[in-house]
Amino acid sequence: MIDVGANYRKIVERVNRAASAVGRDPSEIKILGAAKAQEAACVEAAIDAGLRLIGENYVQEAVSKRKKVAQMVEWHMIGHLQRNKVKTAVGLFDVIQSLDSAALARELDNEGSKNNTRVRALIEVNLSGESSKSGIAKDKVLELIGSAINLPYLGIEGLMTIPPFHENAEESRRFFRELRDLRDELCRLRLGNVKLNELSMGMTNDFEVAVEEGATIVRIGTALFGERKTRGT
Repeated sequence: MIDVGANYRKIVERVNRAASAVGRDPSEIKILGAAKAQEAACVEAAIDAGLRLIGENYVQEAVSKRKKVAQMVEWHMIGHLQRNKVKTAVGLFDVIQSLDSAALARELDNEGSKNNTRVRALIEVNLSGESSKSGIAKDKVLELIGSAINLPYLGIEGLMTIPPFHENAEESRRFFRELRDLRDELCRLRLGNVKLNELSMGMTNDFEVAVEEGATIVRIGTALFGERKTRGT
């Protein structure tokens, strides 16, 4: 039987150690529970232990799970968002971490306008060039920001990336550093109301390295919940 609460406390300790090792304030880093295909009871156990951010990959799975989870937490869309799911997603998630095109930016802004609500988003950047991963190419990020900068109901708050999986976490470091450097470069351009405060990077196998390189959100699935019990939909 997985003790999700104990797992959460261990992750907090590891985040704190990694942050302290490089002189960062551990309170700057938020832990997101990547809950794809996990049961609502496991999510509730993590929330009871202190987790405040829940990530889902699929809109329909999140619809079902939110009906079962009563606690007040932030819900983040961390999977690829299809444009025909935008209406549901805007009403469901507090943050969309997978903004990857100007067309999706316009859809999010339009839906935000209908609901008179500001849609919070992170731009997903594909740094590895892997065709199997979603996200926008690094050299297209500034163009995307330029096309979205005047959309009144869309707030771009940072960047997200998923590096290639490696058994050795050190192999991910260059990708995390590259995302941080990209963020810093964009911030120096003073892009209007775009405030790139968040860096969502690092998962179970490499989140400590991500913390060392500046992550403000780490997305943890297996280390928190154990292996997935069912297949996501």
